[in-house]
Amino acid sequence: MANRLMRRWVVGLLLASVAPRLAGAADLPAASPPANAAAAYAPAAPDWIVTIGAEARAIPAWYGAPTDKFSFTGAPLFSIRNKGAPPDFFGPLDSFGFPVINLGQVKIGPAFRINWERKAGDYTQLYGLGNVDFAVQAGAFIDYWPIPWLRLRGEVRQGIGGETGVSSDLYLDAVVPVGQWRFSAGPRLTLQTTAAISPYFSVTPAQSAATFALVPVTGLAGLPTYHAGGGLYDYGVGAQVEYFFNDQWAAHAFTEYQRLTNSAADSPLVTERGSPNQLTFGIGATYAFSMHPLW
Repeated sequence: MANRLMRRWVVGLLLASVAPRLAGAADLPAASPPANAAAAYAPAAPDWIVTIGAEARAIPAWYGAPTDKFSFTGAPLFSIRNKGAPPDFFGPLDSFGFPVINLGQVKIGPAFRINWERKAGDYTQLYGLGNVDFAVQAGAFIDYWPIPWLRLRGEVRQGIGGETGVSSDLYLDAVVPVGQWRFSAGPRLTLQTTAAISPYFSVTPAQSAATFALVPVTGLAGLPTYHAGGGLYDYGVGAQVEYFFNDQWAAHAFTEYQRLTNSAADSPLVTERGSPNQLTFGIGATYAFSMHPLW
């Protein structure tokens, strides 16, 4: 009898110790499938939206050209954004660049621009003034969105090539989406050092003499010697309209007006043979598609 009681006590003690563990096991969720099995059933969604396109522009034939003289250029368009983010906004005068620091309201990155070559033989108004090689401007930009529909952008770039000065731009754009449309507009301001302005607006003694010697050929008055200095280069305003046909296709058009000022506007090339009013027009189209990140 004593042995039977002892066996019952031992069995009861074992059941008491095991029961809580059994109850706990009953509360555990079902085992999850291996990670590789989950991937096989549900492929990861693309994380990038890549946008490519092209743009055509009518720009002043040279810096300070009259409003009826244009050159025509084209350029590719390219951007990458995270899936789910709204389409990126690019102003018509923005330099090529991409954010490397993205703090939400503030984006910072490199900025690049090309100043096309000016050939004296292309236009009668430039005869005798010599060529100006093309220049690459390299620097940085910062975008600040104080509120969702207002962007302030600043750029600083160093010229390399035909001009070797420093250029600084300040743009303010109100960006307003309306259905499938997006409208933007705002003021612009540019400051440049002497080394950035002088190659395009100064007239050296040799160039002045050449313009006087070519009067019988050009039928234009000769230009006096002139030295253009740095400072406020121009101010203006621009506007752009974009239309998003769907998630993939979009088109845009824009116009920009810039008013040369100070030493650029006072150059004889402008006062005698050009205009301080500078106009730019452009149209473009883009196509967006999704893809997985490359890294």
